[in-house]
Amino acid sequence: MHSRRGHRSRKIEPAYRRSALRNYDNEAKPLDYLDIRGDDEKVLKIQSIDFNIPANATAHHTDDYELTIHREENGRRYAPWLVVRRGQPFDITLLCNRPFNKETDDFCLVFELGDLPKVSRNTSVLIIMSDKDKPGCWGAKVKEVKEDSVTVTVFTPSKCFVGKWQFGIDSLQKANKERVFRYADKSPIYILFNAWCKEDSVYMEDETFRNEFVLNDVGKMYAGNHKQVCAKPWNFAQFEDFILDCVFYTLDLVKMPYRLRGDPVLMVRRISASANAQDDDGILEGNWSGDYHGGTPPIAWSGSEAIMSEFWRTLHPVKYGQCWVFSGIVTTMCRAVGIPARCVTNFSSAHDTDGSITIDDYWDISGSPLSDYCNDSIWNFHVWNDVWMARPDLPDGYGGWQAIDATPQETSEGVYCCGPASVKAIKEGLLQYPYDAGFIYAEVNADRVHWIKQADGTWRKNLEKSAIGRKISTKMPVGKTGPDKKLPDRDDVTLAYKYAEGSKEERESVKKACSSATTDVTYEEDIEDMAFNLEELDTVLIGEAFDVMLEIENKSDKQRNMCVTLSAAVTFYTGLEMNRLKIIHQKIAVEPKTKGSVSMKVEPNEYLRQLVELANIKISVMVNVEETGQSYAKNDDFRLIKPDLVINGPKEVVVGKQVLYDISFTNPLDVPLTKCQYQCEGPGLQRAKRVNIGNVAPGEKAVALVDMTPRRCGKNRQLVAVFHSAELVDVSGSLDITVKKE
Repeated sequence: MHSRRGHRSRKIEPAYRRSALRNYDNEAKPLDYLDIRGDDEKVLKIQSIDFNIPANATAHHTDDYELTIHREENGRRYAPWLVVRRGQPFDITLLCNRPFNKETDDFCLVFELGDLPKVSRNTSVLIIMSDKDKPGCWGAKVKEVKEDSVTVTVFTPSKCFVGKWQFGIDSLQKANKERVFRYADKSPIYILFNAWCKEDSVYMEDETFRNEFVLNDVGKMYAGNHKQVCAKPWNFAQFEDFILDCVFYTLDLVKMPYRLRGDPVLMVRRISASANAQDDDGILEGNWSGDYHGGTPPIAWSGSEAIMSEFWRTLHPVKYGQCWVFSGIVTTMCRAVGIPARCVTNFSSAHDTDGSITIDDYWDISGSPLSDYCNDSIWNFHVWNDVWMARPDLPDGYGGWQAIDATPQETSEGVYCCGPASVKAIKEGLLQYPYDAGFIYAEVNADRVHWIKQADGTWRKNLEKSAIGRKISTKMPVGKTGPDKKLPDRDDVTLAYKYAEGSKEERESVKKACSSATTDVTYEEDIEDMAFNLEELDTVLIGEAFDVMLEIENKSDKQRNMCVTLSAAVTFYTGLEMNRLKIIHQKIAVEPKTKGSVSMKVEPNEYLRQLVELANIKISVMVNVEETGQSYAKNDDFRLIKPDLVINGPKEVVVGKQVLYDISFTNPLDVPLTKCQYQCEGPGLQRAKRVNIGNVAPGEKAVALVDMTPRRCGKNRQLVAVFHSAELVDVSGSLDITVKKE
């Protein structure tokens, strides 16, 4: 599923890459003059173009893009470029060699996209001045004439192709409309999707939602398991100066035609494909092996900037990522181009490999899994994305949030991508609607079937109807809170994806979905006279012992004898077992109408040296009742709790002035931590950096001092730190910081 072939040779470096670095010796950029009819003193000439970047960027909600800011860094000057959103006018001012004469002079604006722009493909657009704005069309009109300057208002259609447009102006004479001069500015104009425009298919009415899902460059993802939900801070960094060019380059990698780049449905599908390197040398290479030699362990990343910066620098896939890293990258890419996006975590997330809409586990009668039969899996958690848009290709009512997933699990139409699938269609079990609704439906609402092989070779079935898809979570917009006291900004969106477990509507949805499944499924079971309850664990601190407890109740009028198997194993978060820690087999008799129990204790020395990555433990139970043949199988996952990471330092700082932060936590293990390092970053605060701190003895503090010089003003900027060592990983923390002007 996660195998990787060797990379192909990297394609030719994109022509715009060097210009995207924006390193100029002079702030002013010259115009290219294309002389068509010879130099005529009477001809109106443009001396310079003012793109009114501060005013336009503010009006278009693009003023946080570093591309729009004139700044100096490391001795280099960075000239500002214009970033606007489609379907919304913007103004440019032309400084001419003489006053503009409305009776004799005219202009034709030229917008070109791609290496070979064509009028027939709408990648070459010519706009003649007009006093009328035609809705949904390109247009331009003279707004103001003042001495030798002319302010022109430009209109772009709400379905305009999204990309990096080159811009020029032809000077015309109204008498014959022949072009006299073309003034082609070297500065590009970036045109993005527009969630503020009602005619744009990504329009989002709620301003609070727009501020969060388009403009917020920091956020959280959720991890752990459904009993131990924890927040993982993440810096999306969609406004960093190279991000837009990087995103557009990846669309070239997946061969997305420019004529399709106005459709957000097709755009997010390509983004889903280009974020992973599985079949197109995209941004991030997945790795679930536990061996991350030659790259960065997925758990060590704290945001998107370091990953995308490395990709943009090398033009080779970055090593390595897992689901939450792919989700973070996709959020960055979507928000960068203006598509509302959020990270979504599904706990107890199913991976259905055969399209059966069930997750099938196979056991022998002694309680050991039959691994050769087991192709499906249940991940402790899985993170994907929701993106917001209309769906004109679907019946009315199925727009809004759409699920996409860049984690390379299965192919879709031959490519490792997934979605967009209407969240409402998933809830209703309407799997015929594109794209990949069936795969996502199984992730959130499949039934789990335990197949137990009997002594005579037959199979007995144990069905769990509510094991899959729990506490589906995303971050709430800034300023909103929910009922979760521990994580007040966690938004539980489970009921957006599925009806309440056990409800009539939920069962109807399952049956409707299974009508599209590859196998027939029976949902009813015989009534049994024994009841079992595997006690769930959720508050085990790393370094402590824990007990596995099975409670048994005999509801019959006769004694019942049974064989019970309890086991504990270290697993990856994908459910794959890494190390079996302990297993016991015990026979027990339970008298009529009474209760009993079986337990197993696991000591710290039995698991500490066996742990992998996220410190996940899976406990399993298998019971076979001798008299009736009743079987019971159940798994439970929990995550060992790690210490808190603390960041100390000022919460209000001044742009351009260096500040120092102290990052620390205490080693909770009875062994030294080796190869210790912190990864720190924060959009507008600190570019991604790693700080090595050596070894940390048991009970000692792992301390790092990080200095930074904030680059951009703003509230709620976020400094994120993640600790990683050979023995303990994924200790993270964040601090909200306000950056003010001096």
